[in-house]
Amino acid sequence: MSGQSVPCEPAEIGSLFLFEKLTPEQLGRLCSEGRVERFEPGPVYTEGDPATCFYVMIEGTVVLYRKVGGDDVEVTRTSQRGVYAGSMQAYLGDRVRQVYNNSMRVTEPTRFFVLPADTFADIMQEWFPMAVHLLEGLFFGSKSTQQAIGQRERLLALGSLSAGLTHELNNPAAAAVRATATLRERVGKMRHKLAIIAQGSYSPEVMANLIDLQERTAERVAKAPTLSPLEAADREDAVTDWLDDHDIPEGWRIAPTFVQAGIDVDWLDQVAAGVDGEILPNAIGWLNYTVETELLMDEINDSTTRISHLVDAAKQYSQLDRAPFQNADVHELLDSTLLMLSGKIGQRIDVVKDYDRTLPKVPAYPAELNQVWTNLIDNAVSAINSAGGEGTLTVRTASDHDRLLVEFRDTGVGIPAENRGRIFDPFFTTKPVGEGTGLGLDISWRIVTNKHHGTIQVESEPGDTRFQVLLPFTSEEAS
Repeated sequence: MSGQSVPCEPAEIGSLFLFEKLTPEQLGRLCSEGRVERFEPGPVYTEGDPATCFYVMIEGTVVLYRKVGGDDVEVTRTSQRGVYAGSMQAYLGDRVRQVYNNSMRVTEPTRFFVLPADTFADIMQEWFPMAVHLLEGLFFGSKSTQQAIGQRERLLALGSLSAGLTHELNNPAAAAVRATATLRERVGKMRHKLAIIAQGSYSPEVMANLIDLQERTAERVAKAPTLSPLEAADREDAVTDWLDDHDIPEGWRIAPTFVQAGIDVDWLDQVAAGVDGEILPNAIGWLNYTVETELLMDEINDSTTRISHLVDAAKQYSQLDRAPFQNADVHELLDSTLLMLSGKIGQRIDVVKDYDRTLPKVPAYPAELNQVWTNLIDNAVSAINSAGGEGTLTVRTASDHDRLLVEFRDTGVGIPAENRGRIFDPFFTTKPVGEGTGLGLDISWRIVTNKHHGTIQVESEPGDTRFQVLLPFTSEEAS
């Protein structure tokens, strides 16, 4: 938007704090190469457009704002003479994409001194060469530092995830190894017991009956009910008494295995009715090995299934086999992140999932959203640990008008009021030296706002901190 050109007076320009140290010749050059413009209430320039001018307010009221999601968020409102905005990084030239980083409007008739971006860059290079070199070093140095520490932030998160995944994989892997070794021993004993039975003078009908009992016992194991501790104890007592009454050695040791497999006294009566009394002890021993092998194979199956599930969750978290931008189910992403961080969350923190699974998928960069979840969960765990180590992390999803809400609520120490306005600033951290980079929330903010056109906000008091991420349902892929 163009304003109405009005005369440029060097004396008036020189009264602005930005130019108060310039010589009359320099002020004259500014007036000859720049201009004064008067704007009526309304927009002056728009965020994202090519940055063509540098603006210094002479009088009036200016408002700077940024587009966050679908909303205009006011950043600054001021009537102070001499405030400036626009192409402030023109001196960097084409090394940086020269666009307006915010939008500007005026709320009353306002006059600006306006300098074309190219002229501003030339004057800066000519009049303040040392300052330009310092500013360039500060800009690119800060950018480089932020990238380097951002990489460290990702590596720290990867370390936490690796530790958690290793811990989670180790348990089922160790269980599978133990079960396999025990299974090998039990199968050997089963072969020995079968050899003893085969050495007896048993008819083919008796042997066939034993094989049938073995098959039906294996089927019973697969359908074993889940018993309460009290029910299991009562059934173990009954089975032990039955085994003792039938002169079965070490009935107290066999009974828990039978009960776990769903075998009760009624089933044992059927076994006793199907075999001669003289071979009943060997038959019971053989069936015991059958039950143990079935239970061990179930344990191996459960362990390997758990490992497969963890690997799938890791793939889901990393999104290595997925398109970078897609319609994603946030619940799958949240579940995979929680699983990856379960080792760090630990046993003393209760995780509550309050999901609305009727919510539709959202257009997203899933791997980057997982990084946001990682940062927010990590902060929640740290806050709970700082409050004593015990607490609750609640992850909630809901619909909020035309956006999807993902809320992380923790019962930790909370964020002091004086820090709430700074937590999204780069390098700001309250963690001890070496434990935080201060970029986790900055990275999260940029991923949510810049990549997904969403918002991220926080509400906090001791014992109740809520980070809320709002993502639009509509598809608007960001660059």
